[in-house]
Amino acid sequence: MSNDAVRIEVEIASQRMILATTPQDEAKLRSASQMVNEQIAAITSGGNRSIERAAIMTALKLAGQVQELQEQLARTVDPEVDSIILQQLTTQMSAIEQEVNIALEYLSLPGLPRSIVP
Repeated sequence: MSNDAVRIEVEIASQRMILATTPQDEAKLRSASQMVNEQIAAITSGGNRSIERAAIMTALKLAGQVQELQEQLARTVDPEVDSIILQQLTTQMSAIEQEVNIALEYLSLPGLPRSIVP
């Protein structure tokens, strides 16, 4: 991370976290953190009290969304495709990938990273 890195505080699953990012990515990271927090809260409010399980389920849901967007992007091979639509898909995919990364980082805290594959 370069010298222009900023530290931000976010809350995920009722835990405050300090994350480092660049000023240009700060808004995206805050938004991604909020989305992950909302997903975990929705899962845990449905009777599942395991934060780890909720984080895994959130990561899987977001990974599925990334795959769906990648498939849509792969099907978009027509040179006549509107560049705005292509840019929107790319932006959505990047945001979801960042959310997945946050969820997976959360899974490896505070101990060693754990495999999520059974």
